[in-house]
Amino acid sequence: MQIYLPIADVAVNAILLLGLGGVVGVLSGLFGVGGGFLITPLLFFIGIPPGVAVATGSNQVVASSVSGVLAHLKRKSVDIPMGCVLLVGGIAGSAGGIVAFNWLQSLGQIDLVVQLAYVVFLGFIGLLMAQEGVRSWRRARNPSAGRTKRHQHHWVHNLPLKMKFRASGLYISVIPPILVGLVVGVLAAIMGVGGGFIMVPAMIYILGMPTKVVIGTSLFQVIFVSAFTTMAHAVTNQSVDIVLAFLLIAGSVVGAQIGTRLSGRLKAEELRMLLAFLVLAVAIKLALDLLLTPSDLFSLYPGNAP
Repeated sequence: MQIYLPIADVAVNAILLLGLGGVVGVLSGLFGVGGGFLITPLLFFIGIPPGVAVATGSNQVVASSVSGVLAHLKRKSVDIPMGCVLLVGGIAGSAGGIVAFNWLQSLGQIDLVVQLAYVVFLGFIGLLMAQEGVRSWRRARNPSAGRTKRHQHHWVHNLPLKMKFRASGLYISVIPPILVGLVVGVLAAIMGVGGGFIMVPAMIYILGMPTKVVIGTSLFQVIFVSAFTTMAHAVTNQSVDIVLAFLLIAGSVVGAQIGTRLSGRLKAEELRMLLAFLVLAVAIKLALDLLLTPSDLFSLYPGNAP
């Protein structure tokens, strides 16, 4: 069942799009991730232009994050003041990222830059996930090994402009959270991701936040940054495809329910390793697409044809 996507200017099988949304929804339910870092490269693979994939993928991140935040608010596991500080940096970073995105698009280099960014970040994050998965597996077999102190005083606690965050039990400078939000905002604008795969480790290991409030606080910030990014892309370069977004969200809603049920059947360390291999596989596929000679060669310049 082919359906025409007006903004992407391509015809794609609607069932395939629903299936992609469902797959990412299952992964979201299994691993507790928004799925933006997977749905965007998957859209590349089926022929959606990277510019449209980045701008439209943010819609799904917003949808999945809203449902997650509501659940965390009920459990009182969201540090709203910390989320607002992260949001200051996130909005600023997203605005800067939109400017960079539009500049690269005017140069005709946005597709290459987005794909290269995904290869680098997914490869790096995949390796870190695999390393953490191995450590978790070893700790499960030998609980006395690998214990570390999480709340250590380091350079973050010596910075000025300190603020008390009661839900996190912290009294630290607002500078590091703003910088973390800034980086995530730039990534959201250029790569179409929520940034949780970077924000969550940063909140735990740099800011020293307790794990119980990290996920909810991260999702709180992601909602607003991703929504701002989507609106900015829609206004500045008209690259948000509503038809594509609707089909992806519809599939992910169903997939998330399936993933949530499946998550209880696998161990935490098994889930981490599975996600790490999946992320690395996507990174390798993107790298091969960039390096290998395409099957159909063409030129936009007259006189260069063989």
